[in-house]
Amino acid sequence: MLLTVDAEEEFDWTGDFSRQGYTLDHVPRIAKFQQFCGSLGISPVYLIDWPIAQSPIAQDIIGGAVAKGEAEVGVQLHPWVNPPFDEELTRHTSFSGNLPPDLERAKFRALRDLIEEKFGTVPRIYRAGRYGVGPATAAMLSETGIAIDSSVRCRFDYSAEGGPDFRGHPCTPYWTDVQRKLLELPLTTVYWGMLRKQGDALFPLARNSAVLTSLFSRLGMLERIALTPEGTSAEEALRAVDIALDDGLPVLTLSFHSPSLSPGHTPYVRSEGDLDRFYDWLRTVYAYLDQRGVHPTTVAEIIESVVV
Repeated sequence: MLLTVDAEEEFDWTGDFSRQGYTLDHVPRIAKFQQFCGSLGISPVYLIDWPIAQSPIAQDIIGGAVAKGEAEVGVQLHPWVNPPFDEELTRHTSFSGNLPPDLERAKFRALRDLIEEKFGTVPRIYRAGRYGVGPATAAMLSETGIAIDSSVRCRFDYSAEGGPDFRGHPCTPYWTDVQRKLLELPLTTVYWGMLRKQGDALFPLARNSAVLTSLFSRLGMLERIALTPEGTSAEEALRAVDIALDDGLPVLTLSFHSPSLSPGHTPYVRSEGDLDRFYDWLRTVYAYLDQRGVHPTTVAEIIESVVV
């Protein structure tokens, strides 16, 4: 199991994108989370975007954990807050893969170099903000030393907003190029229920009908379960683990957004009680993973395991 954290600023997920007006109030809470991970023997991967990379508090907390070998860092590109700002700010351009390749590359390189400078390590993993990979992304990553991309959220479709459609993409890791330079490590999502083998065809139909979605779920016919504490119950997550293991996934990838570590910044954690339940979710899932013989892993271990 690889635990990835989208380490990012706080902003209104339902509003328009802006280059200003974000906050970083949750960042001190990362220290508690890092201690929690240490108690469970987990080395989290912080996928850092531009505002987090500039934060002295984040540099101290995350950089300190990296220096001790207790965490890793990667790159997460939020183009709307990442210079250079040469694009018109729209929902379409909030997906970095929709930018002109030279601009996508310039933003990425600026962020990658800043992370290396401020956190004292070379990042080897990437995730596009909003999962917004594009046709030039893989080549950009390969030429800059990134070994793993984790932007694919299999079984999700963002095309209605101009983003990528990941339906039909593999949920197992795969090479993006024949030279085997860039490994795609999708976020773990499974279908559960009697009709799960037909999930790619049926789930989009059910999603367009609240009645059909409710019926499928109530009768145990079809549900989509993402391995995340954000919007997924612990009971659902345990089912997802069983299905992923039954399907032979060699690596499970769990993810959430760092603002969920403090109440009031995401729809998933609105109170301290919600935050307690958030941590309980992680305890429950990791205890079950241990029972199933699934152990925490790291980016370094994954890279080492696939080197030929």
